[in-house]
Amino acid sequence: MLKHARPYRFPPLAQVLAQAQPGSAPGLGDVQAALTQGFQEGLDKGYQEGLASGRADGQAHGLQEGLAQGRQQALDQARAEARARWAALATPVDALMQALRQQRAEEHAALRQDVVDLVAKVARQVIRCELTLQPVQLLSLVEETLTALPPTRDDEVEVFLNPEELERIRELDPTRAARWQLRADPALEAGECRVQAAGREADAGCRQRLGACMAQVQAQLGPDDDAPLEAAA
Repeated sequence: MLKHARPYRFPPLAQVLAQAQPGSAPGLGDVQAALTQGFQEGLDKGYQEGLASGRADGQAHGLQEGLAQGRQQALDQARAEARARWAALATPVDALMQALRQQRAEEHAALRQDVVDLVAKVARQVIRCELTLQPVQLLSLVEETLTALPPTRDDEVEVFLNPEELERIRELDPTRAARWQLRADPALEAGECRVQAAGREADAGCRQRLGACMAQVQAQLGPDDDAPLEAAA
């Protein structure tokens, strides 16, 4: 054992606190108040810092959403204005295109009718010349017409012709002219002929046949109103 050793005595806590803070001797209540004040100050500081941080984050997020919403609204408005301007520009253009289509359709219809009329005129001239030279050909039309009627004896068939053509047929081919009962009908034009047999009457003239041919010609030239407008260029 060490000689001359003395036991150490710890000073009182109040003395230690007095030495640490000269001029004051706080009690337990003062320490508790200081702790409470420090906690409250830390709480207030944290609240203020959190509020400031949250406010900054909220402003930044709100700014981004506002910018995005503003851009979308501006885009929608620009699209709507563009559609309105396009509609305003397209209306007269559509009307012009419709007028051009109508005009083209009328021109094509008139052209087709001119072609049909020209063909019919030429055909009538050819038929007239042919019948003038060979009026007996009308009897061939009579024979063709009789094939579409019920069978009938030749002496029961009546054929009505233009008086001038009837005389020329009797002169040129009396044998064939005697086959049926040929009658003169002043109401019939040259090239026209009517046949009566078995209680039925049929048109054996050239006009009806020419009309059927012209209908076929007009059908072949059929309308093309649905063709694109560019095809007319």
